[in-house]
Amino acid sequence: MYNALQYRPFVLIFLLFATFVACTQKEAAGDQAAPSGNATLDKLNAQIKSNPKNAALYYARAEAYFGLEGFDEAISDLNQAIAIDSSKAEYYHLLADAYLDYFKSYKALKTIETAASRFPQRIPTLLKLSEFQMILRLHKESMQSIDRVLKIDPQNAEAFFMFGMNFKQTGDTARAINSFQTAIENDPDLVDAWINLGQLHAALGNAIAKRYFETATRIDPKNIEALHAQGYYLQSIGDLKGSLAIFKKINRIDPNYAEGYFNAGLLLMDMDSIESAYKKFDATIKASPVHIQAFFYRGVAAEIMGKKQQARADYEQALKLAPDYQKAKEGLERMR
Repeated sequence: MYNALQYRPFVLIFLLFATFVACTQKEAAGDQAAPSGNATLDKLNAQIKSNPKNAALYYARAEAYFGLEGFDEAISDLNQAIAIDSSKAEYYHLLADAYLDYFKSYKALKTIETAASRFPQRIPTLLKLSEFQMILRLHKESMQSIDRVLKIDPQNAEAFFMFGMNFKQTGDTARAINSFQTAIENDPDLVDAWINLGQLHAALGNAIAKRYFETATRIDPKNIEALHAQGYYLQSIGDLKGSLAIFKKINRIDPNYAEGYFNAGLLLMDMDSIESAYKKFDATIKASPVHIQAFFYRGVAAEIMGKKQQARADYEQALKLAPDYQKAKEGLERMR
């Protein structure tokens, strides 16, 4: 005869366990589900709440958090996505990026190593492993990873580019140039290789550097990194007007790029256009309110223009951001 009392303890244990599991799943799906004020996040929160076993949704929310520098939340979501579906290399890639940007380089490296072991023939994963190893100055290991790529694809331009980056970082300029040259021979549109060739030749004082920078900006006219490198090069060879035109072009493309305004300001200072320089440093600060040098140089411009109160305020702000900034200390002394 069935005795309900006999089985009641086991029923209670089962119910408690089931409740615990349900609550755990709910917390995993909804611990970030409070209204965020961000339309994308709020939409994803609602989707995850109704579909808590969809790995793609966690990945999408992790991308959103990563873009907002919410690294704890991104890492949590990515681990959840991988727990549900470990077959997506891009989940590991973004998790490694999140760890690296969160200053957890060991975890970043281990994550991408795991990805490379799971997807040993996937070239983008092997290249990313090589990149992370190079960033952490594990050059021998990075080159070994590149060799793995070249065994799969002997003409892979990105692999030769990574060889170049390793050689450049270790000071082997000749081999770096040869590697970047091979990279553009295999992929003439590889802008980063053209930029690096320009920088290396510029450091050697070779006039051919100009052609490399021009090629990079011709391939991708809106590439900020390429334009910045070109502008800096023109400044270094004394073409101040040409350099200024480049930095102004950068800020037409990206009005929030603080370094464009800042470099334009420095050039205008050299050209004795102090009031215009002041405006550029002002624009720099609006784009980047913690730009220490912009406060200092705006102070210098203000001092030259006779605006001592403004100069004093700028020097003081520079020192708040960098208490050991000697030039700012000297500027402040002049204002007393």
